[in-house]
Amino acid sequence: MIDFPYLSDVVRSTPSKIVMVVVDGLGGMPHPDYGKSELEFADIPILDTLGSTSSVGATIPVAPGITPGSGPGHMALFGYNPVKYLLGRGILEGMGIGADISQGDVAARGNFCVLDTEGSIVDRRAGRLDTETCKVLCSKLNEIQLDGVDFDVYPVMDYRFVLVLKGGNLSPNISETDPQVEGVLPLLSRPFNSEAQITANFIKEFVLKATELLGSADSSANGILLRGFSGLPTLPDFGNQYALNPAAIAAYPMYRGLAGLIGMDILESGQTFESEIDVLEDNFHQGYDFFFLHYKPADSAGEDGDFLAKVSQLENFNRDIQRVIDLNPDVLVICGDHSTPSFTASHSWHPVPFMINSQYSEGTSAVFTEKACRTGAIGTIQAEQLMFQVLAHASKLNKFGP
Repeated sequence: MIDFPYLSDVVRSTPSKIVMVVVDGLGGMPHPDYGKSELEFADIPILDTLGSTSSVGATIPVAPGITPGSGPGHMALFGYNPVKYLLGRGILEGMGIGADISQGDVAARGNFCVLDTEGSIVDRRAGRLDTETCKVLCSKLNEIQLDGVDFDVYPVMDYRFVLVLKGGNLSPNISETDPQVEGVLPLLSRPFNSEAQITANFIKEFVLKATELLGSADSSANGILLRGFSGLPTLPDFGNQYALNPAAIAAYPMYRGLAGLIGMDILESGQTFESEIDVLEDNFHQGYDFFFLHYKPADSAGEDGDFLAKVSQLENFNRDIQRVIDLNPDVLVICGDHSTPSFTASHSWHPVPFMINSQYSEGTSAVFTEKACRTGAIGTIQAEQLMFQVLAHASKLNKFGP
């Protein structure tokens, strides 16, 4: 959490309700072909109106110039120092799907991919493989035999899976096989210390056998990429630290996993943002005072480098957010874990816009854009400081000192 030794003295429980909606990859930058960012180009009148009556600003997820992954980006939004509490993608994905993971196990996030005849990566996501095909391929991978270690491969969603190694003397301190770019060979996993050599050897053997197996199968994916090697962490409880009764509603497993690791109740929803809002509506008066909702499509479009698709997904979000506004939460937060400009087709280091709407808001912006938010009432802050702003708007902080 934020390095504030008197946190327990400052926070207090109140009846006010907070809804924090995290738009994955919300921020962007002007695209040379359009002269504007996606937020500037999009027709988002509901968000613009909400922004005009909100306190707005921008967050730096980790540090200026540092591009964050989704894990650090979300941890910071929840008030955790993203460097101190660095979580591996593997454990987040695994916990999100309910995989059997115990202390001492090592989990990794996996992608099915397409390799050319030379072994170079052609498509890191295998054409965004469908989930049913992913399940079939995971079943094949579970047929692999490794001497000295047990493992399970779990399908997640689309082209993603989780690998969990089980056995003695395992260590997550190994390098990833996913270079996260195309046109190059997958990386070889290497140990960061001598204790991790055994685990690195297991991964090398597993990748080799998986590539042989998939290459001989009639499949649109013929390789795998692994990253985010990690074990179970010990984290401060979000609800206890902030005197909240929190719930998380997220379609994607990784974000359910992250929320569960910090102690939020996970409310099951379908695979769409509309279904997430259904669950929010059903549970809004059930005793929770903090809700985390996750919106994924804007990030996916940005990573695909598709400017107009990201614009469309932001416009869809603008339409759907009215249902959340209609619930009249005491505090409504619209924020993002990181920027994903379609121009870079990847996460980026650009500050991320946010708005906090409550009875205490200082409306200073007529539009909800990156530039308008950077000059708003709150200005640019570290993302891990956002929770204090949110709690203050919800009257959940006592005066500090006499």
